Formats: sequence, C-alpha cells, structure tokens
Amino acid sequence: MDTYYKPEHLPKFGSIGEGAPELAKKFFDYYGAVFAEGALSEREKALIALAVAHAVQCPYCIDAYANESLAKGADLEQMTEAVHVACAIRGGASLVHGVQMLEHAHKVGM
Repeated sequence: MDTYYKPEHLPKFGSIGEGAPELAKKFFDYYGAVFAEGALSEREKALIALAVAHAVQCPYCIDAYANESLAKGADLEQMTEAVHVACAIRGGASLVHGVQMLEHAHKVGM
C-alpha cells in the first residue's frame, strides 16, 4: 500500500540539505547540540522528543524517538508515560481555549 508517510524517508533525512547545504549544516549542528548530554541526560531528551513527536503527530519523529528512547535505556513504561504527558498537555491546551468560548457565550447572554 502506498502511503504519504514512507518509513524509508527517515534514513534519508540528511539529504534534505541538498538545496541549501549551509543551512542544513547549521540545523544539524544545532540539532546535535540540543540532543547532547547536558543538564538533561540523552535518555531524558529522547523521552521529551518522543512526547513532542506525539503532540505534533510526526510519524517520522515517533519512529525515530521510540527507537532512540529504547537505545538510550528507556523502557516501555517510561515511554508510555511520556506519551500520556504529551496527551495531557495537548488536551489541556484545547480545553483552556474553552475559556474564550465561554466569554463569547456570556457576551451574548447565554
């Protein structure tokens, strides 16, 4: 079955710089620095990336950071909890916009 998202594209991510190699180098240098050990461990950063990948719904990132989380020592329970954190934040972000709806409803006398 042909799909829009193709798993074989993920390993080709580095080729995205073909049309702008200088910009790609800057991005990948930055990307590497972000995921290097720092105040957060590489495992913690991979779990954050996994959660964000679910929040932005990027199947390539979900694949990459599920694998990276496992490679950095995360277990299924930690990964699942990270996904639930993303779900809670995304759901809360939707719900808090309900305050805007309430204000409109109150203005019209509901």
